Amino acid sequence: MTDFTPFNDDYDSNNSGNAEFTALFNKKITRRDLITKTAGGAAALTLAASVSGCSDDDTDNSIPPVEPTPESALEFSPVAKNIKNEFTVPEGYEARVLYALGDPIAPALDEWDDSNIPLGASFTLRSGECHDGMTFFGMKNSKYSASAADTGLLVMNHEYINDQEILHPAINTIDAAVRSEDETLREINCHGVSVISIQKNPSTQSVTVDKNSYLNRRITAATPMDIRGPVKGNVLLQNRLSPEGSFSFGTINNCGNGYTPWGTYLTTEENFNQYFSRDDAKQSDNKKVALARYKIAGNSSYKWHTAIATEASLSTDIRDHGKVSLANVQDLYERWLVKATDATAQEDFRNSDNTFGWIVEIDPFNGTARPVKRTALGRFAHEDCRASRAITGQPLAFYMGDDSQGEYIYKFVSDAKWDPADINKGYSAGDKYMDHGKLYVAKFHFDEAAQKASGEWLELNISNPLISGYSKYIFADQADVLVNARLAADALGATKMDRPEWVAVNPHNGEVYVTLTNNSSRTAETTDAANPRSYIDQKAGKDQKGNVNGHIIRFRENADTVTASTFVWDIFLFGAQALNDADQANPENLSKLNQHNDFSSPDGMWFDPRGVLWIQTDDGAYTDQTNCMMLAALPGALGDGKVETSTTGTKTPAGLSLDDTKLRRFLTGPSGCEITGVTMTPDYKAIFVNVQHPGGVWPSNHSNTVSGGKGTRPRSATVAITRKDGGEIAGEGLITKKNAV
Repeated sequence: MTDFTPFNDDYDSNNSGNAEFTALFNKKITRRDLITKTAGGAAALTLAASVSGCSDDDTDNSIPPVEPTPESALEFSPVAKNIKNEFTVPEGYEARVLYALGDPIAPALDEWDDSNIPLGASFTLRSGECHDGMTFFGMKNSKYSASAADTGLLVMNHEYINDQEILHPAINTIDAAVRSEDETLREINCHGVSVISIQKNPSTQSVTVDKNSYLNRRITAATPMDIRGPVKGNVLLQNRLSPEGSFSFGTINNCGNGYTPWGTYLTTEENFNQYFSRDDAKQSDNKKVALARYKIAGNSSYKWHTAIATEASLSTDIRDHGKVSLANVQDLYERWLVKATDATAQEDFRNSDNTFGWIVEIDPFNGTARPVKRTALGRFAHEDCRASRAITGQPLAFYMGDDSQGEYIYKFVSDAKWDPADINKGYSAGDKYMDHGKLYVAKFHFDEAAQKASGEWLELNISNPLISGYSKYIFADQADVLVNARLAADALGATKMDRPEWVAVNPHNGEVYVTLTNNSSRTAETTDAANPRSYIDQKAGKDQKGNVNGHIIRFRENADTVTASTFVWDIFLFGAQALNDADQANPENLSKLNQHNDFSSPDGMWFDPRGVLWIQTDDGAYTDQTNCMMLAALPGALGDGKVETSTTGTKTPAGLSLDDTKLRRFLTGPSGCEITGVTMTPDYKAIFVNVQHPGGVWPSNHSNTVSGGKGTRPRSATVAITRKDGGEIAGEGLITKKNAV
């Protein structure tokens, strides 16, 4: 999530003082003074010498030899940039709106109607708002099947409420001091996750939702959830709703996602801070430090804590925990005010914020067991969570970004080693691989003289004197380290990044890619090799400053082992406006992008099993030129480029510049939207993409829709894309590598 939130979260709360790399030049560049339009001209495809890396402990971190580029190319017709209120796909493809805000997942419910907004309680069986991260799980005999393509479960996030007026009747309490309960329930239930049963016609490839499936369900901001892992039962999770600190209610601000090799879904809790109001009167000084570091600032625009419980609220998911009194439901609202009283932590909500900011595991095939918050993976503004390649006999790693300015990249490494016999074992497998292990944060290095890029993983552990003796926050124990992972990472001196968002793992070589979407706070003095750009870009006559267009970083573990303490890295792609013409360069276009593949603010990202990297944008900087988009890439391997120099004079290892046979635009969304969430059926015949917070009247103006609904209010929606000839998505010139893992 980048720019479209109902609160101001676009600032850096990291006051740790962790140094970026050496500041070099204070050079002000306005690139649109040079570039006024886009034109043709693809960058040449060249192969430069590999960049190798070193570590402080002299470990051999040399990059393995670059694999030969496969004889593959992207041959679908690239979609042109545009600012229309339309969803545009390549020639020969068609897009169907599958599942939009308010759509029912049970046959007895009416379709969405702008003039008759459904009751808030009904959204426990309706699509939520702001569709986001998403995964398709093939299904056979009601169990996960990695190869099943025509029947499966589509699981997706619903991140937040972009525009409350779209969700509620014209007369509402959005601006009132006390929110109505119906509106509060509608907003609470519009968050979380949808699990919907999907059928794909094997002949036409058309996709429909099976509303009669018993597996359809919604998980909301009120659904009971277990808490497991090292923080379970700790006082930092105890509150009036869960005095023992072993369960919680709901998941919130679900942005990026992930999936496990055993067949479960991972949803991430990102900007949970925006939902809480704060009363500091009786809070400890230590707690105030933590609240500030996690951006829990004052009064939430949602104001859920002001709602008054009535009998209508007893239909919420709280009933599933057996707590059905109005007092219990009132607590469900009041917990959104972080406040200490004269009582103990078990009797108030001083720690209610600590129950959010986790990775949540959901078993799509088991609707009776509660989802699980996995505390061993740390608490921060989780944007994504991607598992490493599942290799028998080796541990699993889960790579994660913290989406805020100046935050960090993390990995969790399991103690347990992967056993394929654990497929379809659900939460018991999650207990095995996600409750026991080590959590690390990344620190990036670049030796300019040797032109070597390296990095190290720093373990977040209370035994480290840098953490136990940290002057800005007093850690009580290891559980405190995990609850306040940002502060522990501050103590270790991790590298402050330009908003780490989604993560993707290359199935061919295990390399890890992370989108760094943008950073308006990055200055020339604070650039470093991993975050090398700060410049001025004009939009509508106004300056945009910092790392305006973002970039994608990638790294490879030493010896290709997830337990490695060191890695090597480069920057795969820099977002930028295209070259203007053959003889006029854009100084910030370090990746030599052209009119068929230029982009800004990379966000969502996913590798399909063939090795095609799908890149999505959530942009506000380049939207005078084009709506947000999704591109396809054939990325090569780390070390295939050369060292580049940004306009600040900062040197950085960059990936090979890709022409539009290796990187091209696959789609553009309607005006005002973010393109986010991407998954595909295992036969590559249908790809699913989410359109979040569209503008205008989309999707009511979309000609091909499976989704019902009346009215013209813009609604977030899932789109299913297929080829008219029934072929593989982006498969026109693609040759699948035979050595794929």
